[in-house]
Amino acid sequence: MNWNLLILSLPSDNATARTRIWRALKALGCAALRDGAWLLPHRPGLDTQLRQQAEEARAGGGSAWLLRLAGQDELEAELAGLFDRGPEYAGIDHALDELADADAEPAAQDKRLRGLRRQFEQLSAVDYFPGPTRAACAARLERVAALVRGRRQAGEPSAARGVIRRLEAAAYRARLWATRRDLWVDRLASAWLIRRFIDPDARFLWLAHPADCPSEALGFDFDGAAFTHVGERVSFETLLASFGLEHDAALARIAAIVHSLDVGGAAPEAAGFEALLKGLKARIDDDDQLLEEGGRLLDDLHRAFKDTNGA
Repeated sequence: MNWNLLILSLPSDNATARTRIWRALKALGCAALRDGAWLLPHRPGLDTQLRQQAEEARAGGGSAWLLRLAGQDELEAELAGLFDRGPEYAGIDHALDELADADAEPAAQDKRLRGLRRQFEQLSAVDYFPGPTRAACAARLERVAALVRGRRQAGEPSAARGVIRRLEAAAYRARLWATRRDLWVDRLASAWLIRRFIDPDARFLWLAHPADCPSEALGFDFDGAAFTHVGERVSFETLLASFGLEHDAALARIAAIVHSLDVGGAAPEAAGFEALLKGLKARIDDDDQLLEEGGRLLDDLHRAFKDTNGA
C-alpha cells in the first residue's frame, strides 16, 4: 500500500489559515503523525484534496510538501491502526442505544435519527479500513430506524423472509387491493405502481386495521399481506421484483426515494418529495384523492427520471 504524507508549516500569526486547514484535514480523516505531518492512504482523489491544502498553506505564508510513500509490510498494520474508527462508531452506537430507549416526540426522534445517519455516513466516507465495527453500527442504525418508524406509525410491517416469486401482471388484473388507510410514502407509491404498471383497473380498499382485509383482496404493506417488506426491500420494491419492473431505471430511482423515507437510506430527491407529500396530506384527508394527486406527482417524477436517464 502507498501513502500520502503532507508536511505543513504555517506562520504562528496566521491562526485563520491554520484552523481552516486543520478542519479540512480532519474532515478528510487524516491521521496526525506529529504536529504538521498528516497521513492518508493513497486513494483516487485524496491526493488532489491534499494538494489543495498544501497550496492554501503556501498562500498563507507557510510551506508544504506532499510526498508519496511506498508501503512497508512491517509497518502496514501499525499505520492502518492510526485510522481505527472503532471509538467513533462506538459513540454512534451509544447514541442509538439512547434513542432506542428515548420517550420523546416522534418528530424529535426522527430528527435525531437523521442526524445520526448523517454522522454515520460521514464517518463511513473516511473509514479507509472498514471492518466489522462499521457493519455492526450500520445494522444497529437500521434496527433503531425500524423501531422509531414503528413508534411513529403503528402497524408498520416487519420484514418477512423468503424468496420473491416472479409473477405475471396479466393474472392480477381488475382486482381488489387493500392496505392501511392514511397513506404515506410506501403505501401511496405502491398503490400508484399497481394502478400505473400492474393493474390499470385496480380498486383499492383502505383498511382501519389489517385484520379487516377481505379474503378476496390482495393486501400490501402490512404483516401477512401478499406484498409487503421482504428482507431489505420495502413493499414498493417487493412489487417491483414480483412483477419484473426492477430494470426500469426511473422506477428504480423512485424506489430509492421510497426506501429512504420508509426505512432509511440516501436519495437526493427524498427530502423534496417528502415535503411535497406532507403538503398534500395537510390539504387532503381522503385517501382516494391523495392517491389521485400523489399519483400525478409520481407520474411527473417518473417522466423526469426517464428523461434524465435518456429513456
